[in-house]
Order: sequence, then C-alpha cells, then structure tokens
Amino acid sequence: MNHSLRKILTASCLAAALAGGTAAASQSYPTKEVRFITAFAAGSASDIVARLIAERLQAALHQPVIVENKAGASGQIAANFVAKAPPDGYTIMLATNTTHSANPYLFKTLHYDPIKDFTPIAQICNFPFVLAVSGKLPVSNIKELLAYGKKHASTLSYAYGNSTGQVSAAAFDKVTGLAATAVPYKSSPQAMTDVIGGRASFMFADLASAAGYIQSGKLKLLGVTTNKRTALAPDLPTIADAIHQPGFNLAAWVGIFGPAGMPKPVVDRLSTEIVKIVSSEDMRQRLTRLGAEPTPEPAEKFGPFVAQQLTIWGQKVKEAGIAPQ
Repeated sequence: MNHSLRKILTASCLAAALAGGTAAASQSYPTKEVRFITAFAAGSASDIVARLIAERLQAALHQPVIVENKAGASGQIAANFVAKAPPDGYTIMLATNTTHSANPYLFKTLHYDPIKDFTPIAQICNFPFVLAVSGKLPVSNIKELLAYGKKHASTLSYAYGNSTGQVSAAAFDKVTGLAATAVPYKSSPQAMTDVIGGRASFMFADLASAAGYIQSGKLKLLGVTTNKRTALAPDLPTIADAIHQPGFNLAAWVGIFGPAGMPKPVVDRLSTEIVKIVSSEDMRQRLTRLGAEPTPEPAEKFGPFVAQQLTIWGQKVKEAGIAPQ
C-alpha cells in the first residue's frame, strides 16, 4: 500500500468514526437538561410562551428543560450567549423578530449574525401588536389620541421595550406627525407600568403581556398593527384604516433557534417535538388566549421565513426613520 493510499484510507476511517460518533450522540439526545434561553424579562410575551413550551418539551424529551431569562439590550445579551454556546442541542433560544429581524438595522454594531450564527429549529406563533394608552387618558380612539397629542405636544411620549414596539411607535409617530418623545425600556412590562402610571403617553404592546391590564381597565386599546383585524380582538380597528395608511402592517413573530452547526438529527428531534406541541389543540387554545396566533412550522420552512423577515424589517425600520444606535 503506497503512502498516498494509506493517507486516504486513514482520513476516510477518521471521517467515518466522527460521523458515527455524531450519529450516536444524536440518537441518544438528550441525556441531560436543556437550557432554554429567552431574550426578554419575566412576564413578557416571549417568556410566557417559553414556559408553556418548556413544560411540554420536558415531558417529550424526558429531561429537564430549564427556562433562563437573559434580558437586556433588545435581546442582544441572550442572542450573543446562544450564538457562542456549543451546538449540541443543550442550549436553545426562544427568539423573536427583535433579535433576528430588527436588531441588525437598529444597531450600528451587532456581535452576532442572525442568519450565520444560528440554526433555525421551529416557528411558534405571531403576536399582533396593539396601540395602548393608560385607562386614565381621556381618549377612546385614535382620532382622539391625535387631537390630544396636538394639545399636549410638549409632554407627549411613547414607551417601548422591544423592537416591534419601537418600530410600530416610530412609524405611527412619523406618519401622524405627533412628534412624541421616544422612551426606551429594558422590557415591555416595565414600559407598560409607566404608560399605566401616566409617565408615558402610549405604547405598542403585544396582547399577551397587556391582557391582564386591559381586563382591569388600566390600559385601553385603540388599534391593531396588522393590515386586517385580528380574530383575537375583532372589534379593534386596524391602525392602517384609522390613519389612512394601508402600508402600516407590523406583527411580531416567535421561533426557536440553536447555535449554528447543530447536528441534523438533533435539530429534527427538537423540531418535530416542538411543532407537535404547538400544533396540539391544547397549546393552540393556550396561545390564542394569550393573544397569539399559532404558526407551527418545522426547521426547513422556518429558515427561509427568517431570511425573508430580515429583509422586510429592514425596510420597515427605514420607513420609520429610525437611525441606528
């Protein structure tokens, strides 16, 4: 056997051994607890969804699935952490359009690539966002809010705790000419607290985190950001109709990722179990009650969707006139 042939055979054997090891590891996955990272604070929509998924995923995998909140910097802390984690399936992330669609256009420097640094696993749901004001504010519709804004221009402000809230509010502010002051918060629950208390005039929030405040009368809803009325709040008019801007159409999406380079058998296992969980009637009902629209899709469909949304949100940020920080 000549030297070249020996090198080829050695390399082939090594590759086969490595492939066999990966396959064996994937077949036995998981053998320990799975860390499930969320990008936003406890009480936020993504945190609520993560805990619902984790409870059922734990039963399906027969291993603990531990939810960890790594809030801050519009989801960058969580995304950076997961992007650098070992791609073995033991660290996954519940992410949103904030981390994977809007942040690349909202920040001059981003320490992760939303496409190259992650493995798409499954799409979960969409969250229609709503225009909310304090229950104490003397307005009951968008027309009255605009009139109120003109009378109180010097004190008018909007709060936001994520990119959907930021882009929606900035776009609304620009097309209506309100010129309200933008006030950033670490998370939506904190922003909501200040809107309720009158320290900010309005915000765009997801129905999930706002639901309790709406029922108690602490928040009033004036419109929805989608281009059609949502079945989750059928009496609520669209922002597009209220301000005569047909192009006003923004909704948040939620999905699950792992670090780039995860073994396909592990991705397939997680994707199959998660899609099954979200497709169940029980979970669909739970998500709908939270103000979410279930959209279960496997990894092979979720990946192209994420790439498409990256382009769409880039255009939305540009139209809203938001300069990168």
